[in-house]
Amino acid sequence: MNAIPKDSRLRYHCQLRQSAAERRADTHPLTWRLREDGARVGLEEYRDKEGYRAAAHALEHCSSADVIDTMKKANVRGRGGGGFSAGVKWGLTQVGDHLPRGYLVCNADEMEPGTFKDRLLLEQLPHLLIEGMIIAGYANRSRFGYIFLRGEYVEAAHSLAVAIEEAREAGWLGSNVAGSGYDFDIALHTGAGRYICGEETALISSLEGKRANPRAKPPFPGQSGAWGKPTVVNNVETLCNAPAVMRHGADWYQGLSGGLSDDGGTKLYGVSGLVERPGLWELPIGTSGREILERAGGMREGHTLKAWLPGGGSTGFLLPEHLDLALDFDTIGQHGSRLGTGLLTVVSERQSIVSLLRNLEQFFARESCGWCTPCRDGLPWTVKLLQALERGEGEQGDIEILEQHTTDLGPGLTFCAHAPGAAMPLESALKYFRDEFERGVTHPPRTAHADPIPVGEV
Repeated sequence: MNAIPKDSRLRYHCQLRQSAAERRADTHPLTWRLREDGARVGLEEYRDKEGYRAAAHALEHCSSADVIDTMKKANVRGRGGGGFSAGVKWGLTQVGDHLPRGYLVCNADEMEPGTFKDRLLLEQLPHLLIEGMIIAGYANRSRFGYIFLRGEYVEAAHSLAVAIEEAREAGWLGSNVAGSGYDFDIALHTGAGRYICGEETALISSLEGKRANPRAKPPFPGQSGAWGKPTVVNNVETLCNAPAVMRHGADWYQGLSGGLSDDGGTKLYGVSGLVERPGLWELPIGTSGREILERAGGMREGHTLKAWLPGGGSTGFLLPEHLDLALDFDTIGQHGSRLGTGLLTVVSERQSIVSLLRNLEQFFARESCGWCTPCRDGLPWTVKLLQALERGEGEQGDIEILEQHTTDLGPGLTFCAHAPGAAMPLESALKYFRDEFERGVTHPPRTAHADPIPVGEV
C-alpha cells in the first residue's frame, strides 16, 4: 500500500492535523516520521529516520532488566485507557530459566466508540509498532508476538502485513534478530469484530480460538496467559512509545510533558463530533481540553458545547467548566471520569443526552459477551428504560432503576470492566442532566397485576 486513497478520508477522521513543520523528533516521538500525503512509511524511509536504532541499542547494550527499569522510570502509562505503567506490567511477568518463554500481544482491537488514534499509526507507521514490539518482547523474553487487529481495519491489515514481511527480510524478525542472538517473530491476527476483545483476557481467549470471554484473575496474563504461558498485552500507542524511550532515555521522556502533568511523554489526542476540524494531534500529556477543542476550530457554527466525553464512550461526561483540566490519568479521574483513550467526543446543546446515551448503551449491550449476569441482563434493561424515556413514555421509578444499575454494574461486580465502563457515562449523565431524563417520564407508576398468575401456570 503506497498511500491512503483520498476518498477514504471521507469515511473517518483518522487524520493528523499537524504539518511536518510542527513535528520534530525531539518533541513528537510518535508522529514526526509521518508523511504529509498520508502514505505508509516503508522500511527504507523508516530506517533513514532513525528507525530500529532503539531496538539495536537495546539488544546490544541492555539486559532485559535494563529495558524494564528504563520503562519504569519513564512511567509510560498504558495508552489504551487503563493508564497502568507499562514498565511495571513488564516487570510482573514471570521469567526464569525454569519457565517457558511466553508471548507478547499487541492489542490493536480499537473499537472504543469515538476512538481512532491507533489506526493512524497502524496504517501509516507500522514499523514503529514492530520496533516497539521487538523491544517489549526482548524485555519479557517473549518467543513470539501477535498483533490482534480489529477485523474492520482492512487498510491497517495490509500495511502491517507488508511491514512485517519487510522487517523479516531485513533480519529484524525471525531467528537471531539483527545478529543479537535473540529470536522473535510477529504474526498478524485479525479479529472477528467484537468490542469485548479489547479486554486483555477476552482477547487472549479469542487468540486461542475460543469464545471471547474474559477470564477470572488471578492468575494474571503475566503469570498464565496465552496457551498457559507468561503473556504481556499492551496497546498500540503504548508500544509505539518504547523506541523513543530507549533511544533518548527516561528523563527526556518525562520532560516531554513540559510540566503540564506529573505523567511524562506525549499523547495522541483527538476530537470528534460537531467541531470544525475533527482529527488528531500529538501533544504533551496534560494538555487541556480547551486547547484541543481550539485546535479543532471550536464548535460548528450554530452549536455550543453542552458536554464532552474525555476519552471514548466508556468515560464519564464532563461539562464546559471542566475544559481547563489537564487531560492526564489522575486529574480526570479526580473529577469523576477517566482519561480513557484521550479522544474527546463533544456534545452540542442541540443534542439530546438521553438519545446519545441510549445509542451508547445499545452498543455496550450488543457487545456484551454475556458471561456474567449484571452485564448480560442489566445492559439490555438499561436500554429499554432509555428507549422509553426517549419516546416520552417513561414511568415513575425508571430513573431510580437506572441509578441502581450504575451501582449494580459497577467495579468488582462483573468479570471485566465492560459493564462498569458502560455505567460511567450513564452515572454522569444522570448527575448533570437529570432534568432531561425527567422530561421523559409521562406515565404513572406501574401497578401490580390485579390477579397474579399462580406459580407454575403459564
